[in-house]
Amino acid sequence: MSDAKASRFQRLARSLPQAWPLPKRPRPIVVLGCGGIVRDAHLPTYRRLGFPVAGVFDVRADAARAVAKRFRIPRVYATLDDALTEPGVVFDVAVPADRELELIERLPRGAAVLIQKPLGRDEAESRAIVAVCKRRGLIAAQNFQLRFAPNMLALRSLVDRGALGTITDAEVRVHTHTPWTNWPFMRGIPRLEILYHSVHYLDLVRSFFGEPTRVAAMALRYPLNGPEYADVRSTSLMRFHGDVRVVVTTDHDHPRGKKHACSELRLEGTKGSAYASMGVNLDYPKGEPDRLEFALGRGPWHSVPLRGSWFTEAFEGPMSNLQRVVAGEDDALISPVADAHKTMQLVERCYRSAAKRNDS
Repeated sequence: MSDAKASRFQRLARSLPQAWPLPKRPRPIVVLGCGGIVRDAHLPTYRRLGFPVAGVFDVRADAARAVAKRFRIPRVYATLDDALTEPGVVFDVAVPADRELELIERLPRGAAVLIQKPLGRDEAESRAIVAVCKRRGLIAAQNFQLRFAPNMLALRSLVDRGALGTITDAEVRVHTHTPWTNWPFMRGIPRLEILYHSVHYLDLVRSFFGEPTRVAAMALRYPLNGPEYADVRSTSLMRFHGDVRVVVTTDHDHPRGKKHACSELRLEGTKGSAYASMGVNLDYPKGEPDRLEFALGRGPWHSVPLRGSWFTEAFEGPMSNLQRVVAGEDDALISPVADAHKTMQLVERCYRSAAKRNDS
Protein backbone atom coordinates (compact mmCIF):
# COMPACT_ATOMS: atom_id res chain seq x y z
CA MET A 1 0.00 0.00 0.00
CA SER A 2 1.29 3.44 -0.90
CA ASP A 3 2.11 5.94 1.86
CA ALA A 4 -0.59 8.28 0.56
CA LYS A 5 -3.26 5.58 0.69
CA ALA A 6 -2.19 4.47 4.15
CA SER A 7 -2.34 8.07 5.32
CA ARG A 8 -5.87 8.39 3.94
CA PHE A 9 -7.02 5.37 5.94
CA GLN A 10 -5.32 6.73 9.05
CA ARG A 11 -7.13 10.04 8.65
CA LEU A 12 -10.43 8.21 8.23
CA ALA A 13 -9.79 6.16 11.38
CA ARG A 14 -8.88 9.26 13.40
CA SER A 15 -11.98 11.13 12.20
CA LEU A 16 -14.44 8.58 13.60
CA PRO A 17 -16.22 9.86 16.74
CA GLN A 18 -15.80 7.76 19.87
CA ALA A 19 -17.48 9.75 22.63
CA TRP A 20 -20.75 11.53 23.32
CA PRO A 21 -20.41 15.22 24.25
CA LEU A 22 -20.51 15.86 27.98
CA PRO A 23 -23.07 18.16 29.62
CA LYS A 24 -21.70 21.58 30.49
CA ARG A 25 -23.22 21.64 33.98
CA PRO A 26 -24.31 18.12 34.98
CA ARG A 27 -27.09 17.82 37.51
CA PRO A 28 -26.52 15.79 40.66
CA ILE A 29 -27.38 12.09 40.30
CA VAL A 30 -29.40 10.00 42.73
CA VAL A 31 -28.61 6.31 42.29
CA LEU A 32 -31.41 3.86 43.11
CA GLY A 33 -29.92 0.38 43.39
CA CYS A 34 -26.35 -0.49 44.41
CA GLY A 35 -25.71 -3.81 42.69
CA GLY A 36 -22.74 -4.99 40.65
CA ILE A 37 -23.38 -2.89 37.54
CA VAL A 38 -23.47 0.28 39.65
CA ARG A 39 -20.26 -0.62 41.47
CA ASP A 40 -18.43 -1.80 38.35
CA ALA A 41 -19.57 0.72 35.75
CA HIS A 42 -22.00 3.52 36.70
CA LEU A 43 -20.18 5.04 39.66
CA PRO A 44 -16.61 4.62 38.33
CA THR A 45 -17.75 6.45 35.20
CA TYR A 46 -19.44 9.29 37.07
CA ARG A 47 -16.40 9.70 39.33
CA ARG A 48 -14.02 9.82 36.37
CA LEU A 49 -16.15 12.43 34.59
CA GLY A 50 -16.73 14.51 37.70
CA PHE A 51 -20.51 14.01 37.60
CA PRO A 52 -21.83 14.80 41.10
CA VAL A 53 -23.66 12.00 42.91
CA ALA A 54 -26.01 13.37 45.55
CA GLY A 55 -26.73 10.05 47.23
CA VAL A 56 -27.59 6.37 46.91
CA PHE A 57 -30.38 4.09 48.01
CA ASP A 58 -30.79 0.33 48.09
CA VAL A 59 -33.26 -1.88 49.93
CA ARG A 60 -30.12 -3.56 51.31
CA ALA A 61 -28.86 -0.77 53.52
CA ASP A 62 -25.46 -2.42 53.96
CA ALA A 63 -24.91 -2.45 50.17
CA ALA A 64 -25.78 1.25 49.96
CA ARG A 65 -23.42 2.12 52.80
CA ALA A 66 -20.58 0.12 51.26
CA VAL A 67 -21.01 1.85 47.89
CA ALA A 68 -21.20 5.28 49.50
CA LYS A 69 -18.01 4.64 51.44
CA ARG A 70 -16.13 3.29 48.43
CA PHE A 71 -17.06 6.20 46.17
CA ARG A 72 -17.19 8.91 48.86
CA ILE A 73 -20.85 9.68 48.22
CA PRO A 74 -22.19 12.16 50.78
CA ARG A 75 -25.56 10.60 51.53
CA VAL A 76 -27.19 7.21 51.98
CA TYR A 77 -30.97 7.59 51.96
CA ALA A 78 -32.77 5.73 54.72
CA THR A 79 -35.87 5.21 52.56
CA LEU A 80 -36.87 5.41 48.93
CA ASP A 81 -39.16 8.33 49.76
CA ASP A 82 -36.15 10.24 51.11
CA ALA A 83 -34.28 9.68 47.87
CA LEU A 84 -37.24 10.73 45.73
CA THR A 85 -37.57 14.10 47.49
CA GLU A 86 -34.09 15.22 46.41
CA PRO A 87 -34.69 18.30 44.20
CA GLY A 88 -33.12 19.10 40.82
CA VAL A 89 -31.51 15.71 40.25
CA VAL A 90 -31.34 12.98 37.63
CA PHE A 91 -32.37 9.54 38.85
CA ASP A 92 -30.27 6.53 37.88
CA VAL A 93 -32.47 3.45 38.32
CA ALA A 94 -30.47 0.22 38.45
CA VAL A 95 -32.73 -2.42 39.98
CA PRO A 96 -33.82 -5.88 38.75
CA ALA A 97 -36.50 -5.83 36.09
CA ASP A 98 -39.23 -7.01 38.46
CA ARG A 99 -38.74 -3.89 40.60
CA GLU A 100 -38.70 -1.28 37.85
CA LEU A 101 -42.39 -0.60 37.32
CA GLU A 102 -43.29 -0.02 40.97
CA LEU A 103 -40.26 2.24 41.44
CA ILE A 104 -40.86 4.32 38.31
CA GLU A 105 -44.48 4.84 39.33
CA ARG A 106 -43.19 6.65 42.42
CA LEU A 107 -40.77 9.03 40.68
CA PRO A 108 -41.65 12.74 40.90
CA ARG A 109 -43.63 14.13 38.00
CA GLY A 110 -41.42 15.53 35.26
CA ALA A 111 -38.29 13.85 36.65
CA ALA A 112 -35.33 12.85 34.47
CA VAL A 113 -34.48 9.17 34.79
CA LEU A 114 -32.02 6.70 33.28
CA ILE A 115 -33.30 3.12 33.57
CA GLN A 116 -30.93 0.17 33.48
CA LYS A 117 -31.88 -2.51 30.96
CA PRO A 118 -34.06 -4.48 30.46
CA LEU A 119 -37.25 -2.43 30.43
CA GLY A 120 -39.32 -4.78 32.54
CA ARG A 121 -39.52 -8.56 32.44
CA ASP A 122 -41.54 -8.83 29.24
CA GLU A 123 -43.22 -6.81 26.53
CA ALA A 124 -46.38 -6.17 28.54
CA GLU A 125 -44.47 -4.84 31.52
CA SER A 126 -42.34 -2.73 29.20
CA ARG A 127 -45.49 -1.21 27.71
CA ALA A 128 -46.75 -0.41 31.21
CA ILE A 129 -43.47 1.36 32.09
CA VAL A 130 -43.68 3.47 28.94
CA ALA A 131 -47.25 4.41 29.83
CA VAL A 132 -46.23 5.46 33.34
CA CYS A 133 -43.38 7.58 31.96
CA LYS A 134 -45.76 9.30 29.57
CA ARG A 135 -48.46 9.86 32.18
CA ARG A 136 -46.03 11.34 34.69
CA GLY A 137 -44.16 13.41 32.12
CA LEU A 138 -40.82 11.74 32.80
CA ILE A 139 -37.77 12.42 30.65
CA ALA A 140 -36.89 8.75 30.55
CA ALA A 141 -34.08 6.94 28.77
CA GLN A 142 -32.96 3.32 28.77
CA ASN A 143 -29.32 2.61 29.60
CA PHE A 144 -28.48 0.76 26.38
CA GLN A 145 -24.86 1.77 26.70
CA LEU A 146 -23.45 -0.53 24.00
CA ARG A 147 -24.69 1.99 21.43
CA PHE A 148 -22.26 4.46 23.03
CA ALA A 149 -19.17 2.24 23.25
CA PRO A 150 -16.20 3.92 21.51
CA ASN A 151 -15.91 1.21 18.87
CA MET A 152 -19.66 1.20 18.21
CA LEU A 153 -19.87 4.98 17.83
CA ALA A 154 -16.98 4.79 15.39
CA LEU A 155 -18.53 1.86 13.55
CA ARG A 156 -21.85 3.68 13.29
CA SER A 157 -20.04 6.62 11.70
CA LEU A 158 -18.38 4.32 9.17
CA VAL A 159 -21.77 2.91 8.22
CA ASP A 160 -23.50 6.31 8.10
CA ARG A 161 -20.78 7.69 5.82
CA GLY A 162 -21.34 4.83 3.39
CA ALA A 163 -17.74 3.64 3.72
CA LEU A 164 -18.85 -0.01 3.88
CA GLY A 165 -21.50 0.37 1.18
CA THR A 166 -24.84 -1.37 1.67
CA ILE A 167 -24.75 -3.64 4.71
CA THR A 168 -25.81 -7.19 3.86
CA ASP A 169 -24.85 -9.24 6.92
CA ALA A 170 -24.19 -8.74 10.61
CA GLU A 171 -23.13 -11.39 13.09
CA VAL A 172 -22.65 -11.17 16.84
CA ARG A 173 -20.89 -14.15 18.39
CA VAL A 174 -20.20 -14.57 22.11
CA HIS A 175 -18.53 -17.75 23.36
CA THR A 176 -17.26 -17.30 26.88
CA HIS A 177 -17.80 -18.03 30.56
CA THR A 178 -20.15 -15.63 32.33
CA PRO A 179 -20.29 -15.74 36.15
CA TRP A 180 -24.08 -15.65 36.59
CA THR A 181 -23.63 -15.99 40.35
CA ASN A 182 -22.53 -12.33 40.37
CA TRP A 183 -26.23 -11.48 40.05
CA PRO A 184 -28.16 -13.44 42.70
CA PHE A 185 -31.54 -12.22 41.41
CA MET A 186 -30.98 -14.16 38.17
CA ARG A 187 -31.26 -17.50 39.94
CA GLY A 188 -34.70 -18.93 39.28
CA ILE A 189 -36.01 -16.27 36.89
CA PRO A 190 -37.84 -17.72 33.83
CA ARG A 191 -35.99 -15.61 31.25
CA LEU A 192 -32.27 -14.89 31.46
CA GLU A 193 -29.83 -14.68 28.55
CA ILE A 194 -31.82 -12.93 25.84
CA LEU A 195 -33.52 -10.64 28.37
CA TYR A 196 -30.41 -9.59 30.27
CA HIS A 197 -27.53 -10.05 27.81
CA SER A 198 -28.43 -10.51 24.16
CA VAL A 199 -30.86 -7.61 24.58
CA HIS A 200 -27.80 -5.37 24.12
CA TYR A 201 -27.10 -6.83 20.69
CA LEU A 202 -30.74 -6.88 19.65
CA ASP A 203 -30.96 -3.21 20.55
CA LEU A 204 -27.73 -2.44 18.69
CA VAL A 205 -28.83 -4.10 15.44
CA ARG A 206 -32.18 -2.32 15.69
CA SER A 207 -30.28 0.96 15.90
CA PHE A 208 -28.56 0.06 12.64
CA PHE A 209 -31.34 -1.62 10.65
CA GLY A 210 -34.73 -0.78 12.18
CA GLU A 211 -37.32 -3.47 12.84
CA PRO A 212 -36.82 -7.04 11.56
CA THR A 213 -39.33 -8.51 9.17
CA ARG A 214 -38.69 -12.10 10.31
CA VAL A 215 -37.34 -13.60 13.53
CA ALA A 216 -36.39 -17.15 14.51
CA ALA A 217 -34.70 -18.03 17.78
CA MET A 218 -33.58 -20.75 20.15
CA ALA A 219 -32.92 -20.29 23.88
CA LEU A 220 -31.56 -23.18 25.91
CA ARG A 221 -30.37 -24.10 29.37
CA TYR A 222 -26.94 -25.59 30.14
CA PRO A 223 -27.17 -29.01 31.79
CA LEU A 224 -24.41 -28.48 34.38
CA ASN A 225 -26.14 -25.36 35.70
CA GLY A 226 -29.07 -27.37 36.97
CA PRO A 227 -32.62 -25.99 36.98
CA GLU A 228 -31.72 -22.74 38.77
CA TYR A 229 -30.74 -20.88 35.60
CA ALA A 230 -32.92 -20.47 32.54
CA ASP A 231 -31.59 -19.78 29.04
CA VAL A 232 -27.82 -19.22 29.00
CA ARG A 233 -27.35 -20.15 25.32
CA SER A 234 -29.27 -18.53 22.50
CA THR A 235 -29.34 -17.94 18.78
CA SER A 236 -31.50 -15.29 17.14
CA LEU A 237 -31.74 -15.10 13.36
CA MET A 238 -33.31 -11.98 11.89
CA ARG A 239 -34.08 -10.61 8.47
CA PHE A 240 -34.34 -6.86 7.98
CA HIS A 241 -35.54 -4.74 5.08
CA GLY A 242 -33.18 -4.84 2.13
CA ASP A 243 -32.37 -8.52 2.66
CA VAL A 244 -30.09 -7.80 5.61
CA ARG A 245 -29.34 -10.98 7.57
CA VAL A 246 -28.40 -10.73 11.25
CA VAL A 247 -27.36 -13.56 13.56
CA VAL A 248 -26.81 -13.19 17.31
CA THR A 249 -25.45 -16.36 18.89
CA THR A 250 -24.22 -16.76 22.45
CA ASP A 251 -22.86 -19.50 24.71
CA HIS A 252 -22.00 -18.40 28.25
CA ASP A 253 -20.73 -21.76 29.54
CA HIS A 254 -17.25 -22.09 28.06
CA PRO A 255 -15.01 -22.63 31.13
CA ARG A 256 -11.87 -23.63 29.22
CA GLY A 257 -9.97 -20.38 29.12
CA LYS A 258 -9.60 -17.61 26.58
CA LYS A 259 -7.79 -19.38 23.75
CA HIS A 260 -10.93 -20.02 21.72
CA ALA A 261 -13.33 -17.71 23.52
CA CYS A 262 -14.79 -14.84 21.51
CA SER A 263 -16.95 -11.76 21.85
CA GLU A 264 -17.30 -10.08 18.50
CA LEU A 265 -19.41 -8.30 15.92
CA ARG A 266 -18.88 -8.54 12.19
CA LEU A 267 -20.47 -6.39 9.50
CA GLU A 268 -20.33 -7.20 5.79
CA GLY A 269 -21.08 -4.55 3.20
CA THR A 270 -20.90 -4.20 -0.55
CA LYS A 271 -17.84 -1.94 -0.28
CA GLY A 272 -16.16 -3.17 2.89
CA SER A 273 -16.26 -5.11 6.12
CA ALA A 274 -15.81 -4.32 9.81
CA TYR A 275 -14.84 -6.34 12.84
CA ALA A 276 -15.38 -5.26 16.45
CA SER A 277 -14.71 -7.01 19.73
CA MET A 278 -16.38 -6.49 23.12
CA GLY A 279 -13.62 -7.42 25.52
CA VAL A 280 -15.60 -7.15 28.74
CA ASN A 281 -17.27 -10.51 28.06
CA LEU A 282 -13.91 -12.26 28.00
CA ASP A 283 -12.98 -11.45 31.60
CA TYR A 284 -15.99 -9.88 33.31
CA PRO A 285 -15.96 -7.27 34.79
CA LYS A 286 -12.27 -6.41 34.29
CA GLY A 287 -12.42 -7.22 30.61
CA GLU A 288 -9.95 -6.94 27.79
CA PRO A 289 -9.49 -3.98 25.40
CA ASP A 290 -12.13 -3.58 22.72
CA ARG A 291 -11.12 -3.57 19.07
CA LEU A 292 -12.36 -2.13 15.79
CA GLU A 293 -10.95 -2.96 12.37
CA PHE A 294 -12.25 -2.29 8.88
CA ALA A 295 -11.32 -3.23 5.34
CA LEU A 296 -12.45 -1.48 2.17
CA GLY A 297 -12.56 -3.15 -1.21
CA ARG A 298 -10.27 -6.17 -1.09
CA GLY A 299 -8.37 -4.98 1.96
CA PRO A 300 -6.07 -4.72 3.79
CA TRP A 301 -7.49 -4.44 7.30
CA HIS A 302 -6.99 -1.23 9.28
CA SER A 303 -7.16 -0.97 13.04
CA VAL A 304 -8.89 2.03 14.66
CA PRO A 305 -7.12 3.25 17.83
CA LEU A 306 -9.78 3.33 20.54
CA ARG A 307 -10.08 5.66 23.53
CA GLY A 308 -11.68 2.99 25.68
CA SER A 309 -14.10 0.09 25.84
CA TRP A 310 -17.69 -0.91 26.54
CA PHE A 311 -16.71 -1.07 30.24
CA THR A 312 -16.63 1.62 31.26
CA GLU A 313 -16.42 4.36 28.62
CA ALA A 314 -19.74 3.37 27.03
CA PHE A 315 -21.51 4.34 30.27
CA GLU A 316 -20.59 7.98 29.65
CA GLY A 317 -23.04 8.24 26.76
CA PRO A 318 -26.51 7.46 28.13
CA MET A 319 -26.17 9.73 31.18
CA SER A 320 -24.51 12.50 29.15
CA ASN A 321 -27.23 12.37 26.50
CA LEU A 322 -29.97 12.47 29.15
CA GLN A 323 -28.35 15.34 31.02
CA ARG A 324 -27.86 17.28 27.78
CA VAL A 325 -31.52 16.79 26.80
CA VAL A 326 -32.60 18.12 30.20
CA ALA A 327 -30.30 21.13 29.73
CA GLY A 328 -31.42 21.74 26.12
CA GLU A 329 -27.97 20.84 24.74
CA ASP A 330 -29.20 17.74 22.85
CA ASP A 331 -32.37 17.73 20.80
CA ALA A 332 -33.46 14.16 21.60
CA LEU A 333 -32.72 11.05 23.61
CA ILE A 334 -30.83 8.34 21.75
CA SER A 335 -32.56 5.56 23.70
CA PRO A 336 -35.92 6.89 24.93
CA VAL A 337 -38.13 4.37 26.66
CA ALA A 338 -40.49 4.31 23.67
CA ASP A 339 -37.64 3.02 21.51
CA ALA A 340 -36.47 0.66 24.25
CA HIS A 341 -39.99 -0.81 24.21
CA LYS A 342 -39.44 -1.76 20.56
CA THR A 343 -36.30 -3.64 21.60
CA MET A 344 -38.40 -5.41 24.23
CA GLN A 345 -40.91 -6.32 21.53
CA LEU A 346 -38.04 -7.94 19.63
CA VAL A 347 -36.96 -9.79 22.80
CA GLU A 348 -40.55 -11.05 23.11
CA ARG A 349 -40.55 -12.25 19.49
CA CYS A 350 -37.33 -14.16 20.14
CA TYR A 351 -38.70 -15.89 23.24
CA ARG A 352 -41.94 -16.79 21.49
CA SER A 353 -40.02 -18.29 18.60
CA ALA A 354 -37.73 -20.14 21.01
CA ALA A 355 -40.72 -21.57 22.91
CA LYS A 356 -42.11 -23.06 19.69
CA ARG A 357 -38.77 -24.68 18.86
CA ASN A 358 -38.19 -25.95 22.38
CA ASP A 359 -41.61 -27.63 22.33
CA SER A 360 -41.15 -29.27 18.94
